[in-house]
Order: sequence, then structure tokens, then C-alpha cells
Amino acid sequence: MDVSRAVAAEWLARGTPCAIVSVEQARGSSPREAGTRMLVSAAAQVGTIGGGHLEFEAVRRARAALASGVWPPPVDFALGAALGQCCGGTVRVAWTALSAEEVARWPTPAVRFELMLFGAGHVARALARILAVLPCRVTWVDERADEFPQTLGTPAWPAHVTTLAVDAVEAEVAAAAPGSCFAVMTHDHQLDLRIVEAVLRRGDFRYLGLIGSKAKRARFVRQLETKGLSCERLVCPIGVVGVQGKEPEVIAVAVAAQLLSLPAAMDLRAGDVALRSEE
Repeated sequence: MDVSRAVAAEWLARGTPCAIVSVEQARGSSPREAGTRMLVSAAAQVGTIGGGHLEFEAVRRARAALASGVWPPPVDFALGAALGQCCGGTVRVAWTALSAEEVARWPTPAVRFELMLFGAGHVARALARILAVLPCRVTWVDERADEFPQTLGTPAWPAHVTTLAVDAVEAEVAAAAPGSCFAVMTHDHQLDLRIVEAVLRRGDFRYLGLIGSKAKRARFVRQLETKGLSCERLVCPIGVVGVQGKEPEVIAVAVAAQLLSLPAAMDLRAGDVALRSEE
């Protein structure tokens, strides 16, 4: 997990001496990219810069700096030659004391996708837990306010996951930004159908996934095509192909992987980006 600004602010508020260990530059094959950060205190750490001997050495130097008050300059680590790691690139690591100024300057990770998640059942809850630690934005919609878990266990749901309880669930499709993703998994097949129809009528979506079987997809396609709608881009069954199992957590992992594997860019006006579905 990458360290968020909120986590850094929480550590600062505790008043515990802490170091920010960051990857300033990465050349060649490396376990993490430039901009990656982790927090290190005398007894704990949050986040990772890639593990292995590199991280062991980075943590050791961070704790030495915390103990002595002397902060080392950035160091270029040759991963293969100096640390014996299989990746042969070079990583520049820097150490900084956590401060209010550092929290204010904390970089915001690029958002991988924006998702409207419809339904608050078992699979949606499992998916939301995964997405809570990923760089994305999620609007989680259901008719039933009491179906949303109040927290992600501990801590509470992060700011990038917003729950929304409304009566006209399908009407929220119009509020999504162009290029949004949609995952439809409500408790009502007719509601699923209305949501899918609303998304297809927009046409500017990046991804439209519907939970269910091939038979459900076939029924939906027949009904939607009578209204002149193309279902070519409707992904159902949902999730990456080849993942076995029907447990909510397994399906959620497959859906998260599918969202993360989406192309970085697409021509939304063309409306002809093909996403794999099981016919």
C-alpha cells in the first residue's frame, strides 16, 4: 500500500518521531517508481518502496537518522551490484523528517479510474474494501442506507470512497464524469437492467461491468437490443477471465484486476473500444 497524505497527517498528529523514505529516481529495472514513499518510526513502518535488501537498508538508515538526529543525503543504490537483488536498475532514496510542511507538500497519486459502484451486497462490499486502498475514486450507490458498512473495520472509509443512498438509483448515472467506469451488482435484476440501459444510452463510459451469468447477459442483451442499444461493450460475467470461484472476495479481486487493466486512454467519442466479455 502506498502511504496517503491522511496517514502521514495521522502519524504527525500522534507526535511520534518519524522519517519519510522516498524514491527520488528510478533507472532501469526497479521494484517501485519515482515518487513512492513510506513512513518509518523506531518501531513501525507504513508503505513500501519495494521490499528486499533495498528496503531493509533504507529502513535501517531511517532509524539511525531518527536516533541520531543526523539525516543522510540521498543515496543511489545499484540494486544488482550493491544489494544483490535480481532487478538490475538503480534507485535514488532520500530520507526526510515528517513535518507539517512535508504533509502539506504530500504528492497526490494519479487516479487510476473513477467508478460508480451500484449495489451494497456481499460482492460490492468486498470490492469496496479492495478499492479503499487503491488510487481511484468511487461513488457507491444503493437504495438502502443501512446496507453500507459504516467503516472499513479500522480505520473509517477513506475520502475517495463516497456512499450515496438514493431512491432513483439509475438516475445517478447521469452525474458520472465522462469516461467513468460502472460496476452494476444490485439486489434487483430489473434495477440492474435500468442502470445498464442508462449507461449504454450515455455511451461515453470507459467500462461497464454487470455481475451475473452468461444467461443473464443474454436476457439483458435481448431486451436492450429491442430498444436499439448495442451491448458489445457490456462485460458480463464480470471480472478477469480465468479466476475460479464464486466467493464474494474472489469475484471482487477479479473485478479490481479488470479495472486496473483498463487502457490508460480511449477515444470516448468513438464509443468503439472493445472490452472482453464472455459471450
